[in-house]
Amino acid sequence: MLPTLRPGDALLVDRAGRVRPGDLVLAHPLARPELLVVKRARLDLGDGDWDVTADNPLVAGRGWTSGPAHVVARVLLRWWPPVRRRDTPL
Repeated sequence: MLPTLRPGDALLVDRAGRVRPGDLVLAHPLARPELLVVKRARLDLGDGDWDVTADNPLVAGRGWTSGPAHVVARVLLRWWPPVRRRDTPL
């Protein structure tokens, strides 16, 4: 599976939006609260905490990949830098 995000991608997020399973979210892992990560929400654990996971855990293996995290925003939109848009097939 290819990564959903690449370096240089920009995100528009909603800090007050309702999170649903399958949404991309900005979150602080409970095990490493100093990190801010973008992950896929899987299961609502209550009080703003979600079980989250990486879309591509084999590539994401260098860092924190999944587990409980405190969600701070839902990703609404991703857009690519101009160079990447030209390289992406329609």
